[in-house]
Amino acid sequence: MPHKQTVPSRFASTLLLAIAFLTWPLTGASTASKPEEVGLSSERLHRIHQAIWRHMEAGDFVGAVTLVARKGRLAYFEGEGVMDLESRKPMPKDAIFRIASMSKPVTGVAILMLMEEGKVRLNDPVSKFIPEFKDLKVAVPLESAAGAEDTRFYTVPASREITIRDLLTHTSGLVSGGISAREAAKDPRKPTDTLADYIPRLAAFPLAFQPGSRWAYSPLAGIDTLSRIVEILSGQTFDEFLRQRIFRPLGMNDTFFGLPADRAPRLATIYEKSPTGLQKFGNQNQLVSGTYFSGAGGLLSTAEDYLQFGQMLLNGGQLNGKRLLSPRTVELMSAVHAPDTLPGRSPGRAYGLSVQVVTDAVAAGYRVSDGSYGWDGAYGTHFWVDPKEEIVGLLMIQTRNPNRETDRDFENAVMQAIIE
Repeated sequence: MPHKQTVPSRFASTLLLAIAFLTWPLTGASTASKPEEVGLSSERLHRIHQAIWRHMEAGDFVGAVTLVARKGRLAYFEGEGVMDLESRKPMPKDAIFRIASMSKPVTGVAILMLMEEGKVRLNDPVSKFIPEFKDLKVAVPLESAAGAEDTRFYTVPASREITIRDLLTHTSGLVSGGISAREAAKDPRKPTDTLADYIPRLAAFPLAFQPGSRWAYSPLAGIDTLSRIVEILSGQTFDEFLRQRIFRPLGMNDTFFGLPADRAPRLATIYEKSPTGLQKFGNQNQLVSGTYFSGAGGLLSTAEDYLQFGQMLLNGGQLNGKRLLSPRTVELMSAVHAPDTLPGRSPGRAYGLSVQVVTDAVAAGYRVSDGSYGWDGAYGTHFWVDPKEEIVGLLMIQTRNPNRETDRDFENAVMQAIIE
């Protein structure tokens, strides 16, 4: 039965603001004893709490975890609301979330690590690693009579091969909506498929447009193809590569594709909006698989874990003496590869290698600094790295069709708390 109320009122008086200062280091230094030590106002940080509660009361989600680090030191970390309406369990700060497309930057880092090792170049054609991608076709819709819907199409050869860069920047056209997505839906992935089973089949579907001619989001296919290339180049399954090369070095012990049984009580419930309020989403494990390791959307994580990843990027590729990337490669990742002038992008919002890059915050309507980068997840998770202000911000919720104004309000609450 749908629930009309997002957060039980009995929690409203007990779940007050609490700015937590934990003891683990982010860059080898101690965490702040108070936000003012890193140029943030304790009083103004309270507005994060207020913004989150406004959205919960509006029925956007039932609970959230928010986290802010500045200059390598934790300044704000709080759980709000509940993780499940039925149990009424308060949202813990170590809650586990399905981060969906926030998996993509992790896959981007994996590819860039292999690039640094000389195993792949950004301009390499995908067919160099997966031969089935050699001669792709592009779908061209047939013109229909005025006002009539026509799903017919013909294909033409791709003007060039799709590349690693195309996949990282969503400029490949691979299952990027329209005819391409409709054709791919005719041969869906099987529950038992691995990346090795399914990815070569993607080459049979026509591209949505000529490679590089526009930007259009490839929700799963593009980055999952990169996940398979990581397997081919490393000789490991994708989950093994991430675990050994990224998660363990960064201390991300609560990040994985399959949920361990002992972590299940910490898994937040996904809800979705309906005309009568939030209701439990029917497919809680929509993107989760123990056999198909989707680097586009399959990871689960916590705010604390993902902070380690974001802080590594802010630090120029290293954290606590463990270096994953060089500073120049992180600069390459967060540089503009698909400008905001490319068809499909929006003013001030360019795209880098697996991350959105804010090139003009005023034009984009964002409060973050120019040069900030990050990405979102389909269930409401959001992160950004702000090199200018040395900030990593994280918002974790679980609503299938989230109100993205929550992201903007969270960013605003963080940025207005900067006092030096």
